[in-house]
Amino acid sequence: MTLTPFPSSSSKPLIMALSNSSWGIPQPSFSLVGIPGLEETQHWIALPLSVLYLLALVGNVTIIFIIWTDPSLHQPMYLFLAMLAAIDLVLTSSTAPKVLAVLLAHAHEIGYTVCLIQMFFIHAFSSMESGVLVAMALDRYVAICHPLHHSTILHPGVIGHIGVAVLMRGLLLLTPFPILLRRLVFCRATVIGHAYCEHMAVVKLACSDATVNRGYGLAVALLVVGLDVLAIGISYGLILQAVLKVSGGEARLKAFSTCGSHVCVILVFYVPGMFSFLTHRFGHHVPHHVHVLLATLYLLVPPALNPLVYGVKTRQIRQRVLRVFYVK
Repeated sequence: MTLTPFPSSSSKPLIMALSNSSWGIPQPSFSLVGIPGLEETQHWIALPLSVLYLLALVGNVTIIFIIWTDPSLHQPMYLFLAMLAAIDLVLTSSTAPKVLAVLLAHAHEIGYTVCLIQMFFIHAFSSMESGVLVAMALDRYVAICHPLHHSTILHPGVIGHIGVAVLMRGLLLLTPFPILLRRLVFCRATVIGHAYCEHMAVVKLACSDATVNRGYGLAVALLVVGLDVLAIGISYGLILQAVLKVSGGEARLKAFSTCGSHVCVILVFYVPGMFSFLTHRFGHHVPHHVHVLLATLYLLVPPALNPLVYGVKTRQIRQRVLRVFYVK
């Protein structure tokens, strides 16, 4: 049985647009290779991927439950963490089931519309995760550089607006991806050399002009990642400047410890993502199976590690988890 992600009710307009037969362009089914060149060992690769997916599900559901049920955690840092956990749940659930079906059950076929919907969810929610990381960097900056005004600047209304802005940015910027792909003509090349429907992997199969698709993809990547990394860099530059001015060594250590977990999450998210993006365009000498494997891990490792990193580094969450699972 082929496992495919279940789109939410909010994706119904997108499904109708992609399924509109009046466009007059055939809708072929695609075939996902999995990990090219490692077909004989793919079932072994699926085992650690399954563990990562399970960790992501359990960890992020636990984070959301703890923050939702504990009023003392309804603070900016934890509310942004709950947003990150919710995004990670959608991101992994739109990717991992089909990837595991391909690797374990050889369910290579994926419908044209389902492929485009999966691609939309993957890229849209990756953009949203990047936006939440920026918001968390802003929260750390205000908490360390303007601690007396933290609750005034980042009150619940502002946090809500930030959440809506992150959501709308992801939806508005990434909706054109599947719509522009719908314009392309796919001849006989319908085999995607990937484990999931990644934008550039699908674009490369088109036998019609895909200049607009490539240009828009590059523009979105530079706009989202470029601006977000710049904003995070500025935030942590100001944080570092403020921390170095603190005279007490213990206060410095506490500030660095507070930001340490966030920096780890940022590196784990952006480094593999940038590697995959650059490999598509410039990494012609990178083995294809290495590229696909890292691109797959990029969507599973951060969602699996985020709850562990924050659970270990954040005392309030760690104590709440121990309280929930502690049995006398």
